[in-house]
Amino acid sequence: MINKYLIGLLVFAAALCGRPAAAQSLGAFKGRLARPAATPYAQTPATVTVIEYGDAAEAVAEASRSVRTPALKAYRVCIFSDNGHNARAGAAAAKELFEETFPGTPVYMFYENPYFRVTVGNCLTLEEAIILKGRVSGTFPKAFPKSEPLSLRDFRY
Repeated sequence: MINKYLIGLLVFAAALCGRPAAAQSLGAFKGRLARPAATPYAQTPATVTVIEYGDAAEAVAEASRSVRTPALKAYRVCIFSDNGHNARAGAAAAKELFEETFPGTPVYMFYENPYFRVTVGNCLTLEEAIILKGRVSGTFPKAFPKSEPLSLRDFRY
């Protein structure tokens, strides 16, 4: 007798497990939520109104823009650093020469008071920076590896 109930229970469980799960879209889900539940007490249909205040979307967008990306201790190779009266022109010339000589390698020119600097590459390790320095030292003999905090975005090519 117990065996009959056990077999019946197993057949019922197998029938339930064999049903495919029904997926619904976000629009269908919102539509289902907006409809009132069928109850014997509902005399008139209920309505749901969603109001999004204008500055709420702006606040969320601002918060997502202000999220910091973690900084990594990484390295670049400095090919130019000068604070003379022609430093800006020299930095621009070094950047242009590097872009022509080593296409595809990222190059950055910036002003860090009181120096104009040009750095190249995005290296995770000092060894990578030393290898890159060896490649560029024929054109830029004063190049040296420099430790810099970089974000993960800097490593996208």
